[in-house]
Amino acid sequence: MELDFGPEVADFRDEVRTWLDEHLVGEFARHRGIGGPTDAEAFDVRLAWDRELASGGWLGLTWPQEYGGRGAGLLEELVFTYECTRAGAPYRATINALDLFGPMLLAYGSPEQKQRFVPRILAVAELWGQGFSEPGAGSDLAALRCRAERDGGEWVINGQKVWTSLAQRADWLYVLVRTDPESTRHHGLSMLLVPARQPGVEVRVIRNMAGQSEFAEVFFTDARTSADLVVGGVGNGWKTAMGTLGIERGSTLMPQQLSFEREMDELVRAAAGASVPPETRDRIVRSWMAVRVMRSTNLRTLGEVLAGREPGRQAGIAKLYASTQHQIMGHLAAEIAGPAGQLVGDDYQLNSWQRTFLLSMAETIYGGSSEIQRNIIGEQLLGLPKEPRP
Repeated sequence: MELDFGPEVADFRDEVRTWLDEHLVGEFARHRGIGGPTDAEAFDVRLAWDRELASGGWLGLTWPQEYGGRGAGLLEELVFTYECTRAGAPYRATINALDLFGPMLLAYGSPEQKQRFVPRILAVAELWGQGFSEPGAGSDLAALRCRAERDGGEWVINGQKVWTSLAQRADWLYVLVRTDPESTRHHGLSMLLVPARQPGVEVRVIRNMAGQSEFAEVFFTDARTSADLVVGGVGNGWKTAMGTLGIERGSTLMPQQLSFEREMDELVRAAAGASVPPETRDRIVRSWMAVRVMRSTNLRTLGEVLAGREPGRQAGIAKLYASTQHQIMGHLAAEIAGPAGQLVGDDYQLNSWQRTFLLSMAETIYGGSSEIQRNIIGEQLLGLPKEPRP
């Protein structure tokens, strides 16, 4: 895929390409394209790459200069993201802080919170984990029960979170909790910033199907954080969380789609050298077309954002479409590999397609399950009657 973002950023694009040519070498070059939103492969290499980017001033391009960003425009951010993905740079290890928590803090945080945390995010000096989902409160986040009570100058947190990305690596967690014990659903929630390395915070790693340990359960037992570490104000946690999820669904689509295109090209090459029945070849063509649909949809959405317009309805279906189509791609790769695709290396070492097949199984769950996404599309985009609820 080749995109031309226009002459106004041609010099910036050349600067990015030159820097990548000089720095995407050695261990980084040997790990081209490694990792993903749910793939913790080669995490230490990816963390080192983030610090390499930080040393070059490439993190937080659009963030204010007063906090260590460049104050650049969204177009430059898109060019940089595109060029990194095009070059096969390792997927960022600190994506949670850079694409989710950081923008949330800039939008809703106090001046003191921004000054305290944002520069350390850009320096990759502190790692962050997101404490949202709970048992029984995943896609239905408003059902959460983790609570916090005020005790003088601190909040005391009790409860459980699950599917917390890389919690075992995190120095801090941004945690959605119920601060009003009489509240229900999305009322009475607050977003707290909680030190992860303290008594009362227990992290239990979850090993996934791909043999990786990206996710963890987190148990809070009288864990504490300062009273001033509430983002967006007490009781406004739902608004803050929804802003974060909006960032999540809008910010990761382009690099994700570009990686899908790279995988699709590899899939076509694999099929060309294998004995593939006609019906499977037909499905490969349909999958190839689906990736091009993703490209058109993402470009349309990016064009609307750059023009200062609210993204159209296509943006609301992008996550559902991408996750389901990526699962189809993973299944096709497994079929083409045949019985050999079921063999793994020493210590359960997987090749890239085996990881894609296994990890794509979760893509229709995280970030809002496909069932919930279809309800949202039906009710909010198409105006269909609401699903009957007890």
